[in-house]
Amino acid sequence: MRKFNYALLAIGVLTFYGCAMNQMLKMAKDQQLTVDPDPLEVHADKVNFEISAVLPVKMLKPNMTYSVEASYDYADKSAKFDPIDFNSNEYPNRDTQQPRETQKFEMPYDSEMDNGTLTMVGWVSNNKNGKKKGPTDKLEIAKGLITTSKLVAPTYYGAYVSYDYKDETVDGWTPDEELEPTNVNFYFTQGSSALRSSEKRSDRGKFFQAFIAEKNVTRTVTITGTHSPEGSERINSDLSKNRAEKIEEYYRQMMDRYDYKGAASSIKFALKPVIEDWTQFKSVLENYDGVDQSAKSEILNIVNGSGSFEDKEDALHKLPSYKKLFKDIYPDLRAAKTEILTVIEKRSDAEISVLAKQIAEGKLPADTLSYGELAYAAYLTPSLKEKAAIYEATVKTYDNWAAHNNLGAVYLNMAVEGNDSNLEKAITQFEISLNKKNSAYSKGNMASVELMQGNTEKAYASISDAVAMNPPSKIVYGFNGTKGAIEIMQANYDDAVKSLSNANDDANNLFNKGLAQLLAKDYQNAAITFDEVSDKDGDYAMAYYGAAIAASRQGKGNDVVDNIKKAVNSDSSLKSKAAGDLEFAKFATDSNFINAVK
Repeated sequence: MRKFNYALLAIGVLTFYGCAMNQMLKMAKDQQLTVDPDPLEVHADKVNFEISAVLPVKMLKPNMTYSVEASYDYADKSAKFDPIDFNSNEYPNRDTQQPRETQKFEMPYDSEMDNGTLTMVGWVSNNKNGKKKGPTDKLEIAKGLITTSKLVAPTYYGAYVSYDYKDETVDGWTPDEELEPTNVNFYFTQGSSALRSSEKRSDRGKFFQAFIAEKNVTRTVTITGTHSPEGSERINSDLSKNRAEKIEEYYRQMMDRYDYKGAASSIKFALKPVIEDWTQFKSVLENYDGVDQSAKSEILNIVNGSGSFEDKEDALHKLPSYKKLFKDIYPDLRAAKTEILTVIEKRSDAEISVLAKQIAEGKLPADTLSYGELAYAAYLTPSLKEKAAIYEATVKTYDNWAAHNNLGAVYLNMAVEGNDSNLEKAITQFEISLNKKNSAYSKGNMASVELMQGNTEKAYASISDAVAMNPPSKIVYGFNGTKGAIEIMQANYDDAVKSLSNANDDANNLFNKGLAQLLAKDYQNAAITFDEVSDKDGDYAMAYYGAAIAASRQGKGNDVVDNIKKAVNSDSSLKSKAAGDLEFAKFATDSNFINAVK
């Protein structure tokens, strides 16, 4: 009899729990489920969202757990998520207050997910025996994904080291006019400004005449007249001035002899009389070994002390070392020092281009041109193929880091244009360059390679390092375009706006800036930036598309339609994209929008 009673009790308990589970499943139809954001959005190749669940009062029964199980179903696949559990024992006020739970979820993005559906089912489980009952009918809580962040335009920048760059291993070159100094000194006897015949016949004088005879293109002639310490102020002033004038006079005589004609008038003469200045005296004394250090100190005490120029000269005259000063140092101070700035003769652009082509074809040795001239020749041609040929010849003779970087940059730009086989060659050249010198150029260029290979984290580290190395501003602006694009891919939208605000002013960088502003919810500035893109390139269809999204998020229906019309006019394929884009879901029944995407 007792066994029979126990059996009846067990059946009663099972019946009670079974009824409780059924009742919970029935009441689940009144649960409230919301998802944020709705629709779901893709950021940084991830879909993050939050589900909030609110159960009816008295739905949870003692010793029961109700579980909300969500999944994202797409293309015959399903991404499952951890359940949101409501354990009745954790809700003591469940009969008077609605149980609430909020939970965050994340799933990696797959391009097949765009048209999927986020669904939910409910299960009831018995905390005592673990039995489970359900599921409830599948409930759709969100449909599709907003993929606006995927509109980012990948930006790759190949940075070239300028042809005029110079360092300890790279000897650059410039087509700009450069001046070369030539220095000739003429010396005079004590107290005289007469240019002696012996000076004209000296090696210095012969060189001076031969130099003028060559008719070098000359810009300026600076003549500095000096005097030795002896003499009064008036005598010293006249001597310095007259000595400089005497050399100018002699220079002009030589120009007349060698028939400079009109060229003489283009030469600027600058006369600089140096009067009662001990600077040169002290400089010569420092390197003079005719007296010992004690005598030098004695001399310098006078020169650096108080008194007039003539007083100091009188004091020097009384020193035991004066005869040596007068004999060995003073003559060098009675001079007219002439500096002639002449234009360095250079090859023309046409000549450099012709020679570089012959070098690239193997008809001339690479050292026919300097490294800098070859780099300039590569700069002159717009053809990547010709640039590559020039730099391939260059690195064989001028094995410096800049040449390897520039060859790599050519290969990178070829890969960007669609020739993927050049990507590995670019990597090789950048690695060689970086082994020779850890430069911002190759570091930043490698970032573009890594981005093309899909490694955004590594690319971002490389481009950040490159920018931090403070390359020339032109290069920073190029790298910032790549950096900003990567920051959009990483969902760092505020950082992207900053980078792209300091990037090259081209259509892609401007579009990405507008996109970053849009994704950062700065819709007004995004619209302004997209308009700037359109002003720069009227056929940039995605600029109009981006402007349409910014208008949609602000509820500006007329602007949505106007921009969609412009977008599809430039790219008809955007009709189907716009028609299915959840960014425009609120206008899906608008006749003007429907007509625009037909």
